[in-house]
Amino acid sequence: MLKRIFSHTAIYGLAPHVSKIASLFVLPVITQDLTELDYGVAGTLTAYTGVISVLSTLGLRLILVNTFYKSPNQYKWAWRQIYGFLSLWVIPYTLILGLLLYKVVPNEASDNTISIVLLNILPIVAFGNTSTLGTTYFQINKQPLQVGVRTAIFGVLAVFLNLFTISYLKLGYMGWFWTSFIVGILSNVSYWIPINIQLGITPIFNFKWKTIRGYLKRSLPTVPHYYSSYLLNSSDRMVMDWLKIGTGDIGKYNIAYTIGGYVERIAIASGLAINPMLNEYYKQGEDKRARDLIFLLQIIFWLMTFIISLWLKEIFYILIKNNVLSEMYPLAIIIVMSYNYRPMYYGANSKLFYTENTKQLWKITTVAGISNLVLNFFLIPFYGFQIAAVTTFVSLMYMGYAGFFMKKFREITKVKYYPLFWISGSIFITVLAYYLVELNLLYKIFITTIILLIGGLTVRIFNSKNLGKKQNNKVYN
Repeated sequence: MLKRIFSHTAIYGLAPHVSKIASLFVLPVITQDLTELDYGVAGTLTAYTGVISVLSTLGLRLILVNTFYKSPNQYKWAWRQIYGFLSLWVIPYTLILGLLLYKVVPNEASDNTISIVLLNILPIVAFGNTSTLGTTYFQINKQPLQVGVRTAIFGVLAVFLNLFTISYLKLGYMGWFWTSFIVGILSNVSYWIPINIQLGITPIFNFKWKTIRGYLKRSLPTVPHYYSSYLLNSSDRMVMDWLKIGTGDIGKYNIAYTIGGYVERIAIASGLAINPMLNEYYKQGEDKRARDLIFLLQIIFWLMTFIISLWLKEIFYILIKNNVLSEMYPLAIIIVMSYNYRPMYYGANSKLFYTENTKQLWKITTVAGISNLVLNFFLIPFYGFQIAAVTTFVSLMYMGYAGFFMKKFREITKVKYYPLFWISGSIFITVLAYYLVELNLLYKIFITTIILLIGGLTVRIFNSKNLGKKQNNKVYN
């Protein structure tokens, strides 16, 4: 089981976000040709793009997953109707996206406004949600290599494109947009062939509105849930723009978020890996095995994020060849450690998703997102852009653990998750990492070795004692 989680997580981590992960390896080169203004422009536009990105699928991925599990002999008919509906929905969606980008391009990038808009919307206009259907199909069929093999090629391409456009052509922030455009087109093409030709999942444009309305009735309540991800991860840069924080300072914050972004993608990848396993356990009534899988993943995340944070000072100096930007590692520690919320978040929300109790999700995710937005508005003017990292940490911790205290969750689960223990542990190791990062190399090597030995042994024992056992049909503590 543990080997399966690691292998699937690694493959999914190189899937939909492979170009961004690959860019880590060229940071030492391209950061010599980038400034805080470049990062500020890119970060600001990414923040505004996130405002409506959640509307691209209207939450219908939930229906794609559930129809596959609950109607395995008829799911293609449902998928084709959803495909057709989303192919039409892409028209108003891209119009809104294009107008928004046109209005919010920073003054420093005004000469490239039209190019930025077109590079962002053309892949969506051409292919719609083809890649969403493709990655969803291969994920729920436990075929991660089908995703990884296709996208690994584009990840390598992205590395060379970033090097070429930023360090050779000296395009600055525009290099990222061109890379994203080219990789986005090719990635969608790679999914269009198996979905439309090999599997025969072609869009039905003459879909039944009654059916689509029924799907939307269940999926739309998840939109605020997914929108909270934007409010938590990107809205801080939009708030900074509204509060007239300098583009350079936004760029400093954005570089601090870079390493955190890689950890977030690992967290998302782990969710893609374990969600099919969790759904199988729920289907079989084995809630204890599902819980133990969550606990195991949480321990792994504690080990991973703490070690990364411990070495962030050195990582920044190696990867970021810019004296101003490389000093942002203290902020990066808080952001990296905030993603410790993710495993426990899966523990509560995967059960709510499986039982389609989606109307409850806003109490967790939307409240967390709005809280982050409000805190940033009030605190940034007094404490500067750096406080946004703290508000992100607080809001993500709320989102990760609030679900366990909901009445609906307590009604549908058979086991206890001990959320107060896990959240206390996350806060403790975050504070520890924030101060230990300044230790000299010998101490860090010693601490890392001890953590890997003890942590590895703990994970192995926990995995062998818990995940290999089926539960009886009773309530567990």
